[in-house]
Amino acid sequence: MAEAAAKFTQGSLFRHISVMSLTASIGLMAVFIVDFVDMIFISMLGKAELAAAVGYAGAVLFFTTSFGIGMAIAAGALVARALGAGQAEEARRRATNALIYGVGFGAVFAAIVWVYVPFLAALLGASGDTLTLAVHYLRIIVPSLPLLMIGMIGAAILRAHGDARRAMMATVWGGVVNAVLDPILIFGLDLELTGAAMASVCARIAIAITALLPLIRHYGGFDRPTAASLTIDMRPIFAIALPAILTQLATPIGQAYVTRSMATFGEEAVAGMAIVARMAPVGFAVIFALSGALGPIIGQNAGAGRDDRVRAAFREGLLFTAIVVVVVSGIFFLARPGIAMLFQLDDGVALTLVFLFAGPLSLMFFFNGVIFVANAAFNNLGHPFYSTLVNWGRHTLGTIPFVLVGAAWFGAPGVLIGQYLGGAVFAIIAVVLALRVIGKGTAPQEAEPFARQARLFSLLHHRR
Repeated sequence: MAEAAAKFTQGSLFRHISVMSLTASIGLMAVFIVDFVDMIFISMLGKAELAAAVGYAGAVLFFTTSFGIGMAIAAGALVARALGAGQAEEARRRATNALIYGVGFGAVFAAIVWVYVPFLAALLGASGDTLTLAVHYLRIIVPSLPLLMIGMIGAAILRAHGDARRAMMATVWGGVVNAVLDPILIFGLDLELTGAAMASVCARIAIAITALLPLIRHYGGFDRPTAASLTIDMRPIFAIALPAILTQLATPIGQAYVTRSMATFGEEAVAGMAIVARMAPVGFAVIFALSGALGPIIGQNAGAGRDDRVRAAFREGLLFTAIVVVVVSGIFFLARPGIAMLFQLDDGVALTLVFLFAGPLSLMFFFNGVIFVANAAFNNLGHPFYSTLVNWGRHTLGTIPFVLVGAAWFGAPGVLIGQYLGGAVFAIIAVVLALRVIGKGTAPQEAEPFARQARLFSLLHHRR
């Protein structure tokens, strides 16, 4: 029997945000920690080109993952709003069709990226042996994108139901699989990067399976897809998914520019940046999880017409972000000596970059969190293109000029400094826009922009 209920329309919002974010972050952290351990293992091999190759590959994988994040945002937002409005059948139908569209378009996207992997890696600045290694690594992982799509969309649907624990366990199991296979394949079978890539593919299989099973067992599973239902839901799904995908694509494109700028300072600088890129998700996993965790809370209350709780959820999300960033930044600062020892960093640009982040710069992550909170409001209140505008602005106007000036003034550290300063500017813009959207209210007749399509499907369904 289904357990569907709009649980976020009652109770403490700060508690809902904390529970959803912390449980979601455990799942994310399981994946991020494995990436972190991968980097430790690669560093232990003592080959700078391997660490640099992982850095370049990470930027491309971020690009492919962005497609999955966009589809997951659409699925979660639509299912949460349907549940908030008390429409369990509509929620199940939209979950089914979002998964079908996600896997289908994900497969096409993966095929295109696979063909152009050498071009993308070279565009980031990879060359020589580093380029060869990055291409080899990516061509093993990229075809598994549809599996990752299943896992991400399934987890988003579970969060829309308020089931943060089962959504968390999907990624935890993926992390466990990866963590067990990594040392076996990288060291035991001496496969190095090939082993790391194979372990990642197996982890994606585990995530897909463990995300789907709870939906089938506890939430009524999925509907049998029909041409009518797919047609009805195409517009609402892609009305959120396309701007959400564009929003997410801004991040890897901005990061690609940062990577290319850092490449001018040598492979050691790129390796240092790659370490920072894996420290941030591990330390700030709660913040990375915040947008997906806050979305169902805003979505359910918007679907129920609870304007007061939508406004309060936004405020509590910002407060939660500030608390987490201060605590994690303090831990990073105290852990500096251990981090240097872990990655075998001597004096040099890599150590400088890592210590810069594990200090004052990590406090600037608050502004990243602000953008995540604002995006949750945009995507769940019918204004997903605001997310697109903010993210593209942040990763173009908020990245390129700031990084250029930072690199000219401070060298490699200036690249990171410029990136974070630009983010602060667009975080302020995001808050202003989010407050305007929330101020318009979420009356039931306005909260569901696709009500006409839903009524049409209902009419077709009852005529059968």
